[in-house]
Amino acid sequence: MSTVIYPSPIFGPVHSRRLGVSLGINLLPADGKVCSFDCIYCECGLNKERRAKEKMPTREAVRTALEARLQQMATEGPTPDVLTFAGNGEPTLHPEFPAIIEDTRALRDRYCPKARISVLSNATQILRPDVFAALCRVDNNILKLDTVDAEFIRAVDRPTGHYYVEAIVEGLIRFRGHVIIQTMFLTGEDEQGRDVANTSARFVEPWLEALRVIGPERVMVYTIDRETPVSTLRKAAPEVLDGIAERVRALGIDCSVAY
Repeated sequence: MSTVIYPSPIFGPVHSRRLGVSLGINLLPADGKVCSFDCIYCECGLNKERRAKEKMPTREAVRTALEARLQQMATEGPTPDVLTFAGNGEPTLHPEFPAIIEDTRALRDRYCPKARISVLSNATQILRPDVFAALCRVDNNILKLDTVDAEFIRAVDRPTGHYYVEAIVEGLIRFRGHVIIQTMFLTGEDEQGRDVANTSARFVEPWLEALRVIGPERVMVYTIDRETPVSTLRKAAPEVLDGIAERVRALGIDCSVAY
């Protein structure tokens, strides 16, 4: 299994399919995963196989490393298009996440004022008031909603704690449009040979209805791009993704597709 574990607290820049030149900010340990999901398609691997022994970087460590890298990029290039909170799990699990967002805003304004701040999150922590408020302060609040089907979520996203998709949808509505929904579409089978495709009408139509009430500024439709820990998963076909995206656009919502 060839999965990816990212350096911490800063990695890249990388050229993101969706965001451009992206400087990564990883608030999780450098030696493993810390996540409130255990997605069977995660490029970082399954949680049990990637358990971290190191601690999360401190707020001070993140601020110092980010400032040093931004100073270097301001001098040597390339200029980042975006500063992206991502990496080895769920960034909003960091206990100092709200304060780190404020530090990042200040450093961005000082060194690369045109860059946008993005957070890639599975949305499991948005019911926490401090996390919700912090996400309202970033430019690209990119939150996962692979489906509104509880059975699929248990089989594929595999929350590690209590997760009620109805409550998450209500939380997404509270952003009042300041949210980008990110959805993974895939086909194939899980480890037990059960079908895990979420591209049929059974999954797509309720998801579209959720988008209608959430009213996001944008939707990112994508599929598998790297090797997955469960090897029997497959990409969704380009024409299927395009068809789903057209249905999103018919709701009056901007939609990008990454094949």
